[in-house]
Amino acid sequence: MIMNITGQMVKNYKFLECMKYKSLLAILCVALSILASGCASMRPPVVNTYNNDSIANYKYFYVSPTGDYTSSTGVYGNQFGVYGGRTKSINPSTIISGILFNNGYIQVNEVNPKNASETMVVTFGETGRRNVNLGYTIQVTIQFISAATQLPICTCTAEGQGETEADDVRKAIQRALEPLFSSDKK
Repeated sequence: MIMNITGQMVKNYKFLECMKYKSLLAILCVALSILASGCASMRPPVVNTYNNDSIANYKYFYVSPTGDYTSSTGVYGNQFGVYGGRTKSINPSTIISGILFNNGYIQVNEVNPKNASETMVVTFGETGRRNVNLGYTIQVTIQFISAATQLPICTCTAEGQGETEADDVRKAIQRALEPLFSSDKK
């Protein structure tokens, strides 16, 4: 009888050990899925067109100047200074210009009345932030305006998320402009 009780206890102990490992595995799977979903699923880019106009009707562009976005990761400091981490800096107008260059547009330093009908003015703005799981996304809107009529051609809006705010803005700009050129919508 003692042997029977001891054997039963050993079986129960093995069962409990097995359940402990299965529980730990389940907790680990849940934790990993939460971390993986920390990379937000971003809303799709939105392009709005106006006045039956298209950027394909234009050859030149003027980008309104923008300030730099500078941000850092992993930085810590004390009374002796700031240490560690990486600093990233971007200027939204240069990113927008680069994408437009790659798609055949010519940048001008000012709007010339002689070429105003072929020139679009491009403006940029940060239009929101959205909290997602372990971070946030930054939303930007890029507006294209006819230099001749001062009427909107189109607006492009998208979110971006990266390691830093500078990355967020860069990715948002790229995502916002992608639909304009991916389907030859110019």
